[in-house]
Amino acid sequence: MDEKGQAIFNEGVEELGISEEYKKEILEKEKKEAEHRLQLYRKNRPPLDLKEKTVILIDDGLATGATMRAAVYSAKAKKAKKIVVAVPVAAPSSLEKLEDEADELIYLEAPYFFGAVSSFYEHFEQTTDEEVMELLS
Repeated sequence: MDEKGQAIFNEGVEELGISEEYKKEILEKEKKEAEHRLQLYRKNRPPLDLKEKTVILIDDGLATGATMRAAVYSAKAKKAKKIVVAVPVAAPSSLEKLEDEADELIYLEAPYFFGAVSSFYEHFEQTTDEEVMELLS
């Protein structure tokens, strides 16, 4: 989900038979979490002005690619001139989805048997909100 509440679903979700009611419930929960983090991280800073700028989106890896696709969507909505996605490792299927969405993809590995992003790291701890806020200040 991007900062404006636009949701990106993984392909195949429809085939799972998930009810519209349940999807709405989850979307509302995720929207509240996204709003909370946006307020927490941004504080009183204005939204980023990406118009006519080159944007480089970096992640530790792409499993489904949904989070990165939401970031690309957000950068496009803000009229970025060029969008570059850079990751060390990605599932080939995620790269395929992003090929038409990003202007450039940079990655080191896209193994056929992907598994999970964490399997490519010796240490894969989650970044805390406190660490994010410290880095942003």
